[in-house]
Amino acid sequence: MTHARQLVVMLKEPRPGRVKTRLARDIGRIEATWWVRHQTARLLRRLHDPRWRLVLAVAPDRAARASRAWPAHLPRIAQGGGDLGDRMGRILRGMPPGPVCIVGGDIPGVRRTHVARAFAALGQNDAVFGPATDGGFWLVGLKRTAPPPATLFEGVRWSSAHTLADSVASLGGARIAFADTLADVDTAADLRRNRPPPAVPLAHVSRMHASRRHGRPTT
Repeated sequence: MTHARQLVVMLKEPRPGRVKTRLARDIGRIEATWWVRHQTARLLRRLHDPRWRLVLAVAPDRAARASRAWPAHLPRIAQGGGDLGDRMGRILRGMPPGPVCIVGGDIPGVRRTHVARAFAALGQNDAVFGPATDGGFWLVGLKRTAPPPATLFEGVRWSSAHTLADSVASLGGARIAFADTLADVDTAADLRRNRPPPAVPLAHVSRMHASRRHGRPTT
């Protein structure tokens, strides 16, 4: 029996001070929140595809019921508590049968073709990672023909150059494939390297970053 593919996008409710705190230190809380809102809207439109079921895993948990930040027609689940590994592990163990891939909402370069290649890699492998340029990963997926190992994401040094390697090691002897390498956005420098949505023009980001260094207001 063939089970449906499921693509889970992990998102935080876009409120100032709660999202992209490192980016907010560079360009301001309102501007960072604005970027998240528009980046997420573009991402969800881009990743909608009949080849998989698109699901939102949202935080805080109450946002799964009440928030209007995301399209109402997309199913939502609560991320729950714990660190990133706890939350992703819970998703990978709790989703309905079938292959599952998880992505974050801060990868401007991700396209349907990237996700399709990741799912295809699960045909001959137990797990797939999409490496990020900073040593982490933008995608993780499991075939889920057997329960994920109890060691999944144990001992991972999150937000470091070791995140991907630690995560791979936590899967023990699983057959692992690697998808395309993409970049996420955590800082103003990342934002300049990755073309931002029109709501935050690149020139304006550069001016905001420069003005905050020198204490001048932006226009």
